[in-house]
Amino acid sequence: MTPRLKEKYAKEIIPAMMKDFSYGNIMEVPKLQKIVLNVGLGEAIQNIKLLEAAQKELAAITGQKAVVCKAKKSIATFKLRKGMPIGCKVTLRGASMYEFLDRLISIALPRIRDFRGISGKSFDGRGNYALGLREQFIFPEIDYDKVEMVHGLDVIICTSAKTDKESKALLRHFGIPFRN
Repeated sequence: MTPRLKEKYAKEIIPAMMKDFSYGNIMEVPKLQKIVLNVGLGEAIQNIKLLEAAQKELAAITGQKAVVCKAKKSIATFKLRKGMPIGCKVTLRGASMYEFLDRLISIALPRIRDFRGISGKSFDGRGNYALGLREQFIFPEIDYDKVEMVHGLDVIICTSAKTDKESKALLRHFGIPFRN
């Protein structure tokens, strides 16, 4: 069964984007390439169990096992050595990417306290969007009682758009609520 947002992309978003930006070919219309979820835990230097808990939470949110990220270089001030585990990440592509984006838009974002939309200024100039979430509790898969530590996570949405304007239009068509 194809994800709901993938069908919406094919039936509604492609024609709307072709009309808005007057593309000559369907292949010119930007599309989602991948979504990367990243958790950086500096506290994992002292307590490795925090990193394992973060891995389990990311796996529960995405349905995919998280990869441990290690330090690239030593920093004496932070008591960090090269190769120590300091975070984890998950890269979503294909159907799981569309399913996650659907859950993020329709379930998780409305659960944020005092939510008035997300910032439209977090584009990188090449059509990618980065979103920082302060706590992992906005996802219904996370059990509040079993959480060892409250931490945030970064959600990076990579598109094939050439400009930020095209990327923002694509994400708005998907239903991401940008602030005015």
